[in-house]
Amino acid sequence: MTSADIPFCASSRPRHVAVIMDGNNRWAKERKLPGVAGHKAGVNAVRAVVETCARQGVEVLTLFAFSSENWRRPEDEVGALMRLFLIALQREVKKLHKNNIRLWIIGDRSKFSSVLQEHMAAAEQLTANNTQMTLVIAANYGGHWDITEAMKRIAHQVAAGELQPDEITDSHIQQYICLGEFPPPDLCIRTAGEQRISNFLLWQFAYTEFYFVDDYWPDFREKHMLKALDAYAQRKRRFGQTDDQLDQQQSNSLQPGLTAKTSC
Repeated sequence: MTSADIPFCASSRPRHVAVIMDGNNRWAKERKLPGVAGHKAGVNAVRAVVETCARQGVEVLTLFAFSSENWRRPEDEVGALMRLFLIALQREVKKLHKNNIRLWIIGDRSKFSSVLQEHMAAAEQLTANNTQMTLVIAANYGGHWDITEAMKRIAHQVAAGELQPDEITDSHIQQYICLGEFPPPDLCIRTAGEQRISNFLLWQFAYTEFYFVDDYWPDFREKHMLKALDAYAQRKRRFGQTDDQLDQQQSNSLQPGLTAKTSC
């Protein structure tokens, strides 16, 4: 029996997985191909990860597709990325909809072409009521931008007299942060051997577990995703508590007469 056949129990399965898809350019360079070839090859990895997460019962999958810093890349590469993004929206959204997967896009859309913005909105509208899983694409997204935009909205409330500074809490900020309606990421995967978060989901990663893999993103497939989920299942998430407290909670959940929702 392979890990693909073993169902994850509720306590060991991440509800929300975030992925920093890195290494497309290096993958192409090693094969003496143009950079855009790596991005095109990365689409296959996206399909594999989406399908695997959906089968494993992951509720939310967030993919870092294009950061606010990526505009600094060569103009021809950025143009190719925009074209690839549009093609992916045109070709893949119907498949997502057929498989009951909701698409949600976060980031500053103002820099994208009007055509691309229209396709983004149409894709979200088409899949809005799907319930199998939510696929979030972070495009022209940055953690600093996310927090800054939230602070602006709260500042407007304060200036209008609708909110007092002392009333601002973590929960209040959470309402205005991207993905505020979803559970925070339990697991973040980064490919290509890099070990940094690159301005991705800075607020949301407060208690996220990190998993780094050397493989380039175009080579990432189901077996890599399952290995990451297996590794996550071995982690002990304390959230500021001690091991003794966690052990006691686990013991209480397994007492006779109680429903052991967190046990396999």
